[in-house]
Amino acid sequence: MNTNISNTGTAEIELDDWSLEEEPVQESGFDGDQLDLAERHALRRVSGLSTELEDVTEVEYRQLRLERVVLVGIWTSGTAEEADNSMTELAALAETAGSQVLEGLLQRRGKPDAATYLGSGKAREVREVVLATGADTVICDGELAPSQRRQLEDIVGVKVIDRTALILDIFAQHAKSREGKAQVELAQLEYLLPRLRGWGESLSRQAGGRVGAAGGGIGGRGPGETKIELDRRRIHKRVSKLRQEIAAIKTVRTTKRASRKRSEVPGVAIAGYTNAGKSSLLNRITGAGVLVEDALFATLDATTRRSRMSDGREYTLSDTVGFVRHLPHQLIEAFRSTLDEVADADLLVHVVDGSHPDPGSQISAVREVLADIDALTVPELLVVNKIDATAPETLLKLRSELPNAVFCSARTGEGIDELLAVIEERLPHPAVEVRAVVPYDRGDLMHRLHEHGEVLSTEHTDTGTAVHARVAGWLAHELAAYTA
Repeated sequence: MNTNISNTGTAEIELDDWSLEEEPVQESGFDGDQLDLAERHALRRVSGLSTELEDVTEVEYRQLRLERVVLVGIWTSGTAEEADNSMTELAALAETAGSQVLEGLLQRRGKPDAATYLGSGKAREVREVVLATGADTVICDGELAPSQRRQLEDIVGVKVIDRTALILDIFAQHAKSREGKAQVELAQLEYLLPRLRGWGESLSRQAGGRVGAAGGGIGGRGPGETKIELDRRRIHKRVSKLRQEIAAIKTVRTTKRASRKRSEVPGVAIAGYTNAGKSSLLNRITGAGVLVEDALFATLDATTRRSRMSDGREYTLSDTVGFVRHLPHQLIEAFRSTLDEVADADLLVHVVDGSHPDPGSQISAVREVLADIDALTVPELLVVNKIDATAPETLLKLRSELPNAVFCSARTGEGIDELLAVIEERLPHPAVEVRAVVPYDRGDLMHRLHEHGEVLSTEHTDTGTAVHARVAGWLAHELAAYTA
């Protein structure tokens, strides 16, 4: 992506590298059958079946159907490379949402204009670009105040959305579970509330004064209720219902988590930037078959699977929603019950995309979100993924900058054994050390010992199996009758 900054302070970004052609679905054994991905890619238009007078090619059809967008960003601080990376990410978000990126404009200024985000002069320049390219949407790389969006929309003459609305739209497209859909809808409604807008007579739901000629008559007069007030009341009612629904789901999730805590099963949470390879890593370790796609926010629904250590002990692995720079606070609040999996984990596996141009900024962005959900106290294990797609010189640099990280590739399996060994080492060990002689007819107890405890040694005697192990408190209580 090339950036040219003119004397006027506006930069034009060439986005020719952004292809709209869909990559073929890559399936591999560790990713499972990927039925969810097959379903997502299932609907295709068959050319030549139209009954209209003139049929269109697939390329023409996509051009007709895809929203055509112009990207606009403000470079207030940092380097030009960081500004370019932010715009590149915005283009990837727009493409994930189903848009065709026509142009990218980057303006150098100290801070966003309070009225129109860009300033009135630059806003008129954007309007000229919109007219020249035939765009129908402008996407701003930042969160717009309601007044900024309205005034900018009035100048450019097409729909204007911000980065927050774009991310919410992607979440709405990809949410699948009942909990995920409710969380996304709640976030969208809370974002929409201060941005309700109406025009002219559409605001009035009930007339005042003389309305006989209009057919209102007696009973139709009075202050009434404006359309915006009615919409706002309906949104508040829906938000209240969604909060109750999410709270009920949270209770179920909390109960399951408490059950694992009582059994003292260690928990590992996989977190990281969006598209860093978290789901691929979960699939590689557990064979979960979670949806994997080379797209931003491909999976939103939390998935928990069990795995075993080399000594037979169980632990859980939880895949979580990906993070991104400037993740909307509405989403953080709505997904609070899901993100609690991270805060309550015994170990946080922080997955980093080693092939990204600026992995350091991704690490910082993830840690900002972790601070928002009070998860910075959870022990963190940095895992640099996608080393098969990373240049050797970049890997050398990352190894020197992140000496305690584990480097692996979920796609090829390289480094996975080392990762599993480090996870096993970093997870807490059972607290109680016991020595017992378990009768031979208590095979069920020995099975639980190997499943939930850490067996240090065993010896077969005349009366039973002499075992030395570390176990959880509840299991130590079961063994009390057989302790030496």
